[in-house]
Amino acid sequence: MTIDPITFTLVLALAALSGALGSAVGMAGGVFLVPVLTIVGGVPWETAVAVSLFSVVASSSAAAPAALAAGLPNLRLAVTLEVATVLGSLGGIALLGLVHERILYGVFAAVLIVSAVQVLKRRHARTETASRGRDWGARLRLNSTFRDDGDVRSYVVRRVPTGLTVMFGAGTLSALLGIGSGVLKIPAMDMTLGLPIKVSSATANLMIGVTGCGTALAFLLRGTVTPLLAASAVLGSVVGSMFGARLLVRVPASILRTAMVVVLAVLAVPMTAFAFVAA
Repeated sequence: MTIDPITFTLVLALAALSGALGSAVGMAGGVFLVPVLTIVGGVPWETAVAVSLFSVVASSSAAAPAALAAGLPNLRLAVTLEVATVLGSLGGIALLGLVHERILYGVFAAVLIVSAVQVLKRRHARTETASRGRDWGARLRLNSTFRDDGDVRSYVVRRVPTGLTVMFGAGTLSALLGIGSGVLKIPAMDMTLGLPIKVSSATANLMIGVTGCGTALAFLLRGTVTPLLAASAVLGSVVGSMFGARLLVRVPASILRTAMVVVLAVLAVPMTAFAFVAA
C-alpha cells in the first residue's frame, strides 16, 4: 500500500486525536482509528487492525506514566486479568481471516453499542467496605484505594471469575478488531468488578499495551503491517496519549463517563452501516 505525504500527515493527526480521546477514557485509540482507516481511508481491514494495534501499544506506553504517578491503576488486578486477556488474544489471532469482514464490522458495532449502554448505567452506591475472606478480591489482595479530588477512596473488587471470563472475550475481540479491548475492559471493570471509573480507565489503559504488544507482533509476522502507515499512527498516538492521560487525572469522573458514551454511540453508526455494505 502506497503512502503519500498527505496520507501520512492525515493519519498522524487522526492518530493524535484518537490517542488523546482513547487514553482519556482508557480505551486507547484503536476504537477510533480502525473506523477512520477502513471507512474514510479505504484501508483493508487486516492492515487497519495491524496499524491500530501498533498505535495501541504506543498510546498505552505514553499514557501509563501519568496514570501510575497519580496512583490510579490497580497493578495487582491488571496482572491477574491480563492472563485471561492474552489467552483470548491468541484465540482471536487464530480466527482472523476465517471471519467475513461484514461480520467483523457488525460485531464491532455491537461491542460499541453494548459498551455505551453499560457505561451509561450508573452503578448504585454500595455500602460494603471490605470483601469477605472467601471472596477472590480478598484472597488475591486486589482491593485497593485511589486518590480522587484530594480524597483517598477505597474500593472492593467483586466477581473476579466473571471478570476473567469477560477479559478472555475482550482479548479475542482485540485481535479480531484491533481495538486494544479497553472498550470492553472498562465497562467490565465498572459493571462486573465494581471499580471506580477512573481506576478502571487507568488499569485498562495499562493492560491494553500488554495485549496489543503480542497481537501486533503476530500481525507483523503475518506481513499485514504497512510500516510507514504504522509509523504515522504510532507518532500521533504517542503525542495524543500524553495529553489524554493528563485529562484522565484532572477531569471529573462524570464527564469522562459522558464523553465515553457519546463517542461510542457516534462510532457505532458508521460501523453498523458498513456492516451491510462491506464486500
